[in-house]
Amino acid sequence: MTLSPTLFIYIGRQFLFWFLAVFFVMITVIVLIDAVELLRRSSSKTDVTITVVTSMALLRGPFLAQETIPFAAMFGGMLTYFRLTRNHELVVLRAAGVSVWQFMLPALLVVVMVGVAKVTLLNPLSSLLLSQFEELEGRYLTGRSSLLAVSSSGIWLRQSYGESGQAVIHATSIETDDLKLRDVIVFLLAEEDRFIGRIDAKTARVGDGQWEFTDAWLTGPEKPGEFVSSHTLSTDLTADKIQDSFASPETVSFWSLPRFIKILEQTGFSALAHRLQLHTLIAEPVLLVAMVMIAASFSMRLSRRGGATLLLGAGVLTSFLLFIVTNIVHAIGLGGGVPVVLAAWTPAGVSLMAGIALLMHLEDG
Repeated sequence: MTLSPTLFIYIGRQFLFWFLAVFFVMITVIVLIDAVELLRRSSSKTDVTITVVTSMALLRGPFLAQETIPFAAMFGGMLTYFRLTRNHELVVLRAAGVSVWQFMLPALLVVVMVGVAKVTLLNPLSSLLLSQFEELEGRYLTGRSSLLAVSSSGIWLRQSYGESGQAVIHATSIETDDLKLRDVIVFLLAEEDRFIGRIDAKTARVGDGQWEFTDAWLTGPEKPGEFVSSHTLSTDLTADKIQDSFASPETVSFWSLPRFIKILEQTGFSALAHRLQLHTLIAEPVLLVAMVMIAASFSMRLSRRGGATLLLGAGVLTSFLLFIVTNIVHAIGLGGGVPVVLAAWTPAGVSLMAGIALLMHLEDG
């Protein structure tokens, strides 16, 4: 028997309702907990008001929502099929000859659309707002602001210079092992960003509290150019500070990641974390499908035995194990232990195979 359009829409609507209900409950609780944590971190900061904390919590909200969606998909699927089984609706469908794959299809199509919307719409919004959150966090909580930016023309660094000036450093490429910059231009700025000098050098390397330039030209307003074989500029930058200030993969939109990865590799930075993020986002709809399959196999099997508590426990345990395994595999991928594609797709692929196996066993049983 083929599932009628009316039943198809009914099951899909049931899943969407429970998914949204679980999602909004979870994200509300998580954002409140995050706001409390931000209040704790800012308790000793006299310049951090409740308005700033609220803004930071809301800016971080879409990022937390992304992390919540897989769990909402699993618990939404469990509640949907648990309710349908408890009300004997699935029993009637099975008796009419409808297979498990047919009444799973509405929920799977809904979750695929949710996954695509998450990657293409929610992720760009989350990336934009998260970068603003990190800027506020650096300004009010950690005291560290972004020092580095990457563009198609190379890399840009900004540091304090003298008592009140700034030095803006540009380089076409970098050797990350010893933080050596190539084809360097330094703009020296005084108060109110007034230009006072420029350094053009072949290379620059961070030494002990200073930049060490080689083959440098020193110029300035109403000052003739001067060539020196070596030159130094004081700095408080270190390789760790520069790396810590680099944009995290989560702050780069899905649509911008391919271009950003290309620019990173051209300038000499490792794009491993950003490649992992890109493939993880592409695999997201597959992971959500797997979560719903696993949830349905648990709920339809356990609810017939009256094990509602066991149902909830199995879902929580499965979600926890999947979260742990995903983080372990991603950590191995970031360490170079396995290829990035394998690290990104393994959790989704293994979960999908497990979900298919459980549903096939349920159908045969």
